[in-house]
Amino acid sequence: MMRWRIDLAYDGTDFRGWALQPGHRTVQGVLEGHIAQVLRLAERPALVVAGRTDAGVHAAAQVCHVDLDGDEDIAATLLRRLTRVLPDDVVVRRVSPAPAGFEARFSALWRRYCYRLVDTDHSPDPLQRHRVAPVRHPVDVELFNEAAGLLRGLRDFAAFCKPRERATTIRDLREVSATRTSDGVVEVHLLADAFCHSMVRSVVGALTAVAGRRRSMEWLADASASTTRHNEILVMPARGLTLEEVGYPADDELAVRAEQARAVRTLEDR
Repeated sequence: MMRWRIDLAYDGTDFRGWALQPGHRTVQGVLEGHIAQVLRLAERPALVVAGRTDAGVHAAAQVCHVDLDGDEDIAATLLRRLTRVLPDDVVVRRVSPAPAGFEARFSALWRRYCYRLVDTDHSPDPLQRHRVAPVRHPVDVELFNEAAGLLRGLRDFAAFCKPRERATTIRDLREVSATRTSDGVVEVHLLADAFCHSMVRSVVGALTAVAGRRRSMEWLADASASTTRHNEILVMPARGLTLEEVGYPADDELAVRAEQARAVRTLEDR
């Protein structure tokens, strides 16, 4: 068996997220099914992904891995055949032999997302309607960035996450900032070691509420200190969110990073 790294992109509009769900169209299901088809496998291979995206969320640079029998020639064959059969909303950009110790999820150092929104001061572009979310009030980008300073760093993001059994909500949010493009779209860039379920859209929702003067800085400070999911924090629509990049260490550090990431994180890791 050899491990293969697969780099791909997809439009999440018509997918029920990444992960397999019986009776629903998912990115994992489509990709595993087509890999089995083009390689004539008796069973579907199991893909491991860098970051599971929710229903409607897009990816410009997703990474996953799969273990398959075969030599290095399989990479070109798999890429060529997948290009022919995959639907238009999924593209595999590269298939390559994974370095020793590579694990798509646990070897990753960070994930970078971009959330795109348009407020009432600007007209939305109908050609971007599947990747930009509307907001029904003006957004002050400077105020957004001021509020973002309250959330950066290593902390418990339980207030922004949907709880999962035995899963930690401690994350290191290294970057979160907003800019307005020339066509009026507000782009929110976020980078963290990892993101828990619904965290990105909830962080953007809370900061947008402050930037729209619907909530105060004091409210944000109090809400973010909650040790459970805060019911006043808005989860933004999925279509505005895109996974932009996944970062990995040097090849000789992959295995060590994977071991570190599997450990349950605490605030003592500061």
